[in-house]
Amino acid sequence: MKRSTGQDRATTAKWRPATQAVRGGTARSEFGETSEAIFLTSGYAYDCAADAADRFAGEQQGMTYSRLQNPTVEMLEQRIALMEGAEAARCTASGMAAMTAALLCQLETGDHVVAGRALFGSCRWLTDTLLPKFGIETTTIDARDPDLWKAAITPNTKAFFFETPANPTMDIVDLKAVCDIAHENGIVSIVDNAFATPALQRPMEFGADIVAYSATKMMDGQGRVLAGAICGTEEFILETLLPFTRNTGPTLSAFNAWVVLKGLETLDLRIRRQSESAVTVGNFLEGRVPRILHPGLASHPQHNLAMAQMDACGPIFSFFVDGGRREAHALLDALELIDISNNIGDSRSLMTHPASTTHSGLDESVREEMGIEESMLRINVGLEDPQDLIDDLDCALKAAGL
Repeated sequence: MKRSTGQDRATTAKWRPATQAVRGGTARSEFGETSEAIFLTSGYAYDCAADAADRFAGEQQGMTYSRLQNPTVEMLEQRIALMEGAEAARCTASGMAAMTAALLCQLETGDHVVAGRALFGSCRWLTDTLLPKFGIETTTIDARDPDLWKAAITPNTKAFFFETPANPTMDIVDLKAVCDIAHENGIVSIVDNAFATPALQRPMEFGADIVAYSATKMMDGQGRVLAGAICGTEEFILETLLPFTRNTGPTLSAFNAWVVLKGLETLDLRIRRQSESAVTVGNFLEGRVPRILHPGLASHPQHNLAMAQMDACGPIFSFFVDGGRREAHALLDALELIDISNNIGDSRSLMTHPASTTHSGLDESVREEMGIEESMLRINVGLEDPQDLIDDLDCALKAAGL
């Protein structure tokens, strides 16, 4: 079923991302509300039985059931698609629902996937554990090297799956190079763009076929709700993804969609301010810790590539302390302002120890392969004054004896 928001797509497509984040996809009811309405309904009524039959047959435009369509969710889908530069988008109940659906909707037994080794822990579980259960072969590589993508291709390779910047190693993947390799070999490229969002990086401009998000992160931006999104061509969204999501049900609630819509209105302001603060905090830490992985700093080995395909560095980076888990935990325990939390993209500054939280479900050997050491910490720089964050980190480092 074709979906409509009441806006002229040709007009809204000309808007820049910051404008689209505020106004894209807006559909007003007869009341003329300025803020998007929340349609808390599971079902929809029809004027007659024939209308119901026609809608289910796809011959009449309109809603049938909120597992398939909801006016509030549809506004969010249209807005994210516009920001991404995609023809269409489909929202899901969480970021992991988006990643899972983006893969399983198009893969089957006998297929092969090449994935970047540096992924969020649950994404590595998908590639290492879930896909093989369905007879889908996976190969993980160092995604930073385009030649390794070429070398990993087999006759049954159907998809490339990677994240850039990667969680939590901050690996940067050359989007154009890898997507070009995929296109040359008839392979679908799937990019997890959660760390950057379309406000800072738009993978489709570099040739990505599908872009997936945890909208829980920067898009909401205030740690309130779970949400996910998948962007692609209208043909992919309606003919490949929709049959999967309508029958498996990873549905985003109307309330959560409304919260993310409100978050998008301030995304451009938040992510740019947080990016600036992350550079300030990173410059401080670079002189205090043994090693830092921060794409916004010249010391990052892929700094030039990151800045070539991103508008700013984003709020997240990782660093290492002397010692191991004990010392890393001691630093976390000494923090007073920055919260210990495994979330990212929040307006509050958060820090976590990936080896014992976000990636604890992976075997130690896998974490070692990914570059996740016991001495690694990941920080999300929020909207606080960066000097207050520096003061907190300075005191915590001293208290932990680092």
